[in-house]
Amino acid sequence: MSEQQLPDQSPSGQRPLVLDPSGSDHHAEHRALHARGPATLVDLLGVTAWSVSDPTLLRQLLTSPAVSKNARAHWPAFAETVATWPLALWVAVDNMFTAYGSDHRRLRRLIAPAFTARRVAAMKTDVEELVTGLLDRLADVPAGDVVDLREELAAPLPIAVVGRLMGVSAGHGADLRTLVDNVFLTSLSAEEAAKNTTAVYELLDELIRDKRARPGEDMTSLLIATRDEEGDGASLSDAELRDTLLLMISAGYETTVNVIDQAVCSLLTDPAQLDHVRAGRCTWDDIIEETLRYEPAVKHLPLRYALEDIPLPDGGTIRAGDAILASYAAANRHPGWHGDSADRFDATRAGKEHLAFGHGVHYCLGAPLARLEVTTVLRDLFARFPDIELAVPVGELRPLPTLISNGHTTLPVRLRPRG
Repeated sequence: MSEQQLPDQSPSGQRPLVLDPSGSDHHAEHRALHARGPATLVDLLGVTAWSVSDPTLLRQLLTSPAVSKNARAHWPAFAETVATWPLALWVAVDNMFTAYGSDHRRLRRLIAPAFTARRVAAMKTDVEELVTGLLDRLADVPAGDVVDLREELAAPLPIAVVGRLMGVSAGHGADLRTLVDNVFLTSLSAEEAAKNTTAVYELLDELIRDKRARPGEDMTSLLIATRDEEGDGASLSDAELRDTLLLMISAGYETTVNVIDQAVCSLLTDPAQLDHVRAGRCTWDDIIEETLRYEPAVKHLPLRYALEDIPLPDGGTIRAGDAILASYAAANRHPGWHGDSADRFDATRAGKEHLAFGHGVHYCLGAPLARLEVTTVLRDLFARFPDIELAVPVGELRPLPTLISNGHTTLPVRLRPRG
């Protein structure tokens, strides 16, 4: 069944909910999804899919062998959609993000060594040095001046960390940052998105050429060596090589930026939460997990596909070939999971379970590294600048113009009160 053949209405008789590509009010959108049941039809930039916002159902589908991420193999609408859809890159990449079964296991094994507990622990000193350097620069800002903390701290840290991990030069890193930001925007036209995709691949191909000529002690060089040592390409194809680099760079950068952004924003919006940390009533780990639950870095993640008919708890059916959208942010705030306080940030709550890093075989390999970065930033930022405050009312902060990524366009703060 292609996406054009999906029913015009959900089992409740409602037409598909059009998801706002600008992400202007995602909390209201999440409540609308909850009201429509565990899964409901949505319009995702012209593609009809089943948005799953019930955490129990979502966990079941994320671990079900009857659900795939391989659009080419399991989405009948792939060929006719990918040519003109603004989110084509999200379903067309050839890496473990879109792999299924044995292909996914093969690709994940190649990447896993970059994120072992030993490797992450070894990066602790690098992360601390990078954070210290960024905070030293912020310390030169005169008291009372406004600083965009997303631009000056939240973004440069993860791009530098992933740059060291992958062997990306500072020049390439700056360019990749802009291109990756655009990958996550859902306000681009199909033409703009296609142009950005072309630029992404040109830069990745340049990185691969540079690393083939001058390999180093980095993950990019390791992946290239793995590819080149397999003459028949059985281990890693050319397409898988560059798409794997894209996945590692984009996932390692964009999501961590948003977690730092949202954690700082939540603490400055509700200073009582910071008081809990300082008084020992909770830890930075508690703050991070509650941030991941309350404002996860990714709101909706395209796409998965049903391999067979899947009955829904409310009597509907996801048909074989239908597209499925994992609505992580809505699931995290589901009242059936976290009760009446689901929409309240509370670092002291007993249960902070969430799906911010996914679930099942596609659970994010980089989660420990992201947690290390965010912990270091929060601990050191609030120690160096104990009087930090938002420079504008929280209602004036603007969300990123996307239904995928969950952050702010800017995060203006005053590190010290006006003199």
